[in-house]
Amino acid sequence: MRREDRAKQFLPFDAMKGLDAAMKRVEERVERVERIELGEEDAAALSSALSRLTRGDKVTATYYREGHYRTASGTVTRIDNVKRTFTLDESEIIPFSELLSLSDS
Repeated sequence: MRREDRAKQFLPFDAMKGLDAAMKRVEERVERVERIELGEEDAAALSSALSRLTRGDKVTATYYREGHYRTASGTVTRIDNVKRTFTLDESEIIPFSELLSLSDS
């Protein structure tokens, strides 16, 4: 047996392709968290921060999506008052109703 062929037998082998991805999806479903309801003061502070929000602002937003809280930082590239959303860095669309906190970066 050639040396190159012998080395191939020791390469890692994934006998159950896709198992890791499937386990990760199941884990995410199990670890979902309940949405936090904001109190009056927190809701007023968030509303005030949203009213001051303009394109080009650098912000950090914590929001609820698919059963988990996520934090994203970036530059506000679009604000849609009709759909009540804003966009960070042309890719992350965040609904106003899902926000937990919004702060300057």
